[in-house]
Amino acid sequence: MLLSGARLTDGRTVDVRLGGGRIQAVGTAGSLPSPALARVDLGGYLLLPAPAEPHAHGDTALTADGEGPVSYGTDEVQRRATEAALLQLGHGATAVRSHVRIGDMHGLGPLEAVLQARRSLRGLTDLTTVAVPRLLTGVAGADGLAMLRDAVKMGASVIGGCPDLDPDPTGFLEAVLELAAEHGCPVDLHTDGDDPGRLARLAAMAGGLRPGVTIGPCGGLSRLPLDVAHRAADQLAAAGVRVTCLPQGDCAALERRGLRTAPVRLLRAAGVRVAAGSGALRDAGNPVGRGDPLEAAFLLASQGGLRAVEAYASVSGAAREAMGLPEVRVEAGFPAELLAVRGDRIAGVLSLAYSRIVIHRGRVVARTSAVREYCDSAVAVAMDLPRQGRAEPGP
Repeated sequence: MLLSGARLTDGRTVDVRLGGGRIQAVGTAGSLPSPALARVDLGGYLLLPAPAEPHAHGDTALTADGEGPVSYGTDEVQRRATEAALLQLGHGATAVRSHVRIGDMHGLGPLEAVLQARRSLRGLTDLTTVAVPRLLTGVAGADGLAMLRDAVKMGASVIGGCPDLDPDPTGFLEAVLELAAEHGCPVDLHTDGDDPGRLARLAAMAGGLRPGVTIGPCGGLSRLPLDVAHRAADQLAAAGVRVTCLPQGDCAALERRGLRTAPVRLLRAAGVRVAAGSGALRDAGNPVGRGDPLEAAFLLASQGGLRAVEAYASVSGAAREAMGLPEVRVEAGFPAELLAVRGDRIAGVLSLAYSRIVIHRGRVVARTSAVREYCDSAVAVAMDLPRQGRAEPGP
């Protein structure tokens, strides 16, 4: 496939040749011969490394408008998880990490359903699962620990949970880290981050774990005194603990609503690697969630104090790193995980990101086209106001 006439963030207009799921070549417009290649005209589009979604909840997504109790039957959860992943793919996320609750009355059923969704989506998007037990300590926690072991055997590739909700948060963390070390799994934990002592213990315990520990959404860090927050950030950075913030707001897994998002600039200044996720997607955490990585980046740029380029990197490169995915650049040799958005600068596409073309493993897997017209207006014509679409046929 040849992507022709794409604009890059450095201002160049280039052609990009894809093959075997990777970028084969990048050259000036018209410089790459392509008599036998499928061609996608990206004139008017900005070509970016595709974003990834590091914090989704596929089992609870799209449940806010339902009447009566939410169904956790396998078919229903699989349908919701599939629809949610496709919505996120349409926004540009070619990889999704979905936290899935296990235990209680539903056992491992929701996890099996999301794993089925992962299999059905193969080739369209990469969906990975995080097993999220409720309790891991005491008498009640014994069942949760056994179920967590079964979840890893079933195919959950990440171990999660919320230590804040366990009667023994330190014991919960010990159990998770021990199991993760045993199976070589990464850890991705929910925490509000409002207890500096608990964060210090987490940093001390997690420092040696490979392939690593991620925590989020950590909105409580913003409510700590500034010197305390700085000290906690330094401890997390020294331990190599990543943070996934949710600019849209906390998710339902914390069972409470925080008032603020994580202090991203403070964390980044301390050296913490910070990614951004969407979190709730029309569920108990947020009835109007969009699951759009570009919205998360927009919020970081408009409210979080980041430059637009930094905000986009938090949902693309940083998110992929947090998920253990290979780096993507629009350069030869890198994976062909790309997002084309109509516009010419990152700040512009974060503001009006309507028309999008999503490329996963070297092929177009989703398109969204929008056309804005100002009808019967001579002023609009005279001013040549920008449109999100084109009258002539195009991608």
